[in-house]
Amino acid sequence: MFKLLISLLIITFSYADEPIVPIPLNEPVNVEKAKLGKELFFDPALSRDNSTACVNCHNIYNGGADERIVSEGFNGAKGNIQSPTVLNARYNFKQFWNGRASNLLEQANGPLTNPAEHNMDSQKVELRVNSSEKYKKSFQAVYGVSYIKYALVLDAIVEFENALTTPNSKFDRYLRSQEELSKQEKEGYTLFKQYGCITCHNGINVGGNSFQKMGTFIAYNTNKKFPDKAAISNDERDINVFKVPTLRNISLTAPYFHDGSAKTLKEALTAMSKHNLGIKLSDEETAKIIAFLETLTGQRPKILDLF
Repeated sequence: MFKLLISLLIITFSYADEPIVPIPLNEPVNVEKAKLGKELFFDPALSRDNSTACVNCHNIYNGGADERIVSEGFNGAKGNIQSPTVLNARYNFKQFWNGRASNLLEQANGPLTNPAEHNMDSQKVELRVNSSEKYKKSFQAVYGVSYIKYALVLDAIVEFENALTTPNSKFDRYLRSQEELSKQEKEGYTLFKQYGCITCHNGINVGGNSFQKMGTFIAYNTNKKFPDKAAISNDERDINVFKVPTLRNISLTAPYFHDGSAKTLKEALTAMSKHNLGIKLSDEETAKIIAFLETLTGQRPKILDLF
């Protein structure tokens, strides 16, 4: 943790003139743990009815989110909010839309024990993995244990999620003076800053580091109650307040918003400019900002190609 903090401070200082900083090219990861975590991430045996794996709701090969408005879990149960991306989640200051998890360890435990998702508990998970000779050999090799505890299952999954970074986007290379943006992309970035989008979408994850109300200037109406920050704080001022989502790989993570109501980036920009900026973007401005947002698509995480 100390090394990560130092590296983030160095990166932030190096790009002090920019509100966005590049993703590090070589984040420290325990590869053997991450590879084991990947197996668990893909294994439906971690759900009670053997139907749901983490990857079912987080397509890590295409944006890390879910292309459905809400995901489906145990016995076909539907979720109550759009599944956010797990790519670059290590950079979020909180996890889940309402920030109820402080870190990836708490986040990994959530879906496994949620009745509408994997519908398991620590004892059932331990029973499943310890009945597998493959897992017993793998955990013995990686952790040196003969009995697999639930905490080690979570630890491996978290290490895999830590490895899901997407560095070297075109915009990151631009920040490193390794590549130029097109005229349209540069103008889109300028508009992004001038109109105030950068106020919430900044830092290493271009978001993920604060809460914001959906409907700051013009109320955002919804006919359905979503688990917002008020569900945690019991403060009515936190109604419709959510963690600001990352814009990394945003062109790959439709549908957008907590309710999945925006099917395209154009729809998302139109809604955000109205409700959270109090303005109306022209078609030309929208196209320029989208061009900039598309430069935030990074490289495929290296861990996905290791086996």
